Amino acid sequence: MAETNQALFERALRVIPGGVNSPVRAFRAVGGTPYFVAVGHGAYVWDVEGRRYIDYVQSYGASILGHAHDKVTEAVRRAVAEGTSFGAPTEREVLLAEEICSRVPGCEQVRLVSSGTEAAMAAVRLARGATGRDRVVVFAGGYHGHADALLAASGSGMATLGLPASAGVPLDAVSHTLVVPYNHCPQLDERVACVIVEPVAANMGLVAPQPGFLEALREECTRCGAVLIFDEVVTGFRVARGGASTLLGVRPDLWCFGKVVGGGLPLAAFGGRREIMEQLAPEGPVYQAGTLSGNPVATAAGLAVLSLLDDDSYRQLSAFARQLGSALAQAAHEAGLEVQVPVVGPLLGVSFGPEPVHDYAGAQASAATGLYAPLMRGLLREGVAIAPGPYEVMFPSLAHGQAELDQTVEAFRAVARAVAAEGP
Repeated sequence: MAETNQALFERALRVIPGGVNSPVRAFRAVGGTPYFVAVGHGAYVWDVEGRRYIDYVQSYGASILGHAHDKVTEAVRRAVAEGTSFGAPTEREVLLAEEICSRVPGCEQVRLVSSGTEAAMAAVRLARGATGRDRVVVFAGGYHGHADALLAASGSGMATLGLPASAGVPLDAVSHTLVVPYNHCPQLDERVACVIVEPVAANMGLVAPQPGFLEALREECTRCGAVLIFDEVVTGFRVARGGASTLLGVRPDLWCFGKVVGGGLPLAAFGGRREIMEQLAPEGPVYQAGTLSGNPVATAAGLAVLSLLDDDSYRQLSAFARQLGSALAQAAHEAGLEVQVPVVGPLLGVSFGPEPVHDYAGAQASAATGLYAPLMRGLLREGVAIAPGPYEVMFPSLAHGQAELDQTVEAFRAVARAVAAEGP
């Protein structure tokens, strides 16, 4: 007999802390047992019990083409047959770096790493090294990975679990971190090395930048000589061909990329202006290294994905998101449920309350309603998978079409009625 989700979770709890390898997967915020994915294809995943779900998690945005796209899997097969890791440069590292720089105006050099956390950590170290300053400005509800200095007031899994910071992080690790509200530009001084920001916040639900916010940050960083870092681990190559900086028309000094750029494999990157990037070893004094950086299998997947993403791809994704967002909002209204469905390009969010969310305080108020959990569980029963935490977003892929949209809206309509009637 095939293993059940419950049985697998019980086995996992014995050998993996919390039964999961990333905390939000444990379903602590929504209740119930995690579903264990057996296979994914296109817009769908199937769990180990054979249930099929329309998948809007899509590896938290990494799978922009949908799961197991033929051209990506073939590129990976070819790369694996040639060797999985060498500890020496390969041609595909150069090709991927060239592709990133060609897509992102102002990004002149990149360094490949293995995770978004690593990219953000290295970008901050580079900014400190380049400026000779210590202070880092972050925004409440943003998430830049689990490096010590960047965990203060974080969104995503930290917010889902209700953790203001992590145990094991000494006070002096965050003594140079200043947390400010999203969508408010702080006044900086000569102590600030960098400001790191999600240009579109996607770890406290989906929160768009207010008009003038990013422009003011750019101006303030330029004025005081601080480095502006856009964390585009979520938005990079997801919201536009060149990411959020091209979509929104504001250019940072450094970027962090992940998820899409690795084609669903562990790969990320940070990059930016040449004079800053040349501060990295071996050219400069800022050290960063990684045995698996630029992994030949991951670069093959990333190149395959990016080769299939053109302007028409983003128009298709954004059109789907707009149609789905409008239909979900209408279904919620008809059910008598106060739900906001923000849409930015191909990204969708869900928040609860009469007004859109503009900052972390608003995201926390939405989560405090307790309505996300029954909504998520209800959709899962209807065959629609969204992330098991109220601070995440929905990621349609290019494999999602009209049939998936229609089924999602019908499921949402039924679940919204039940949630409105029963409450949290």
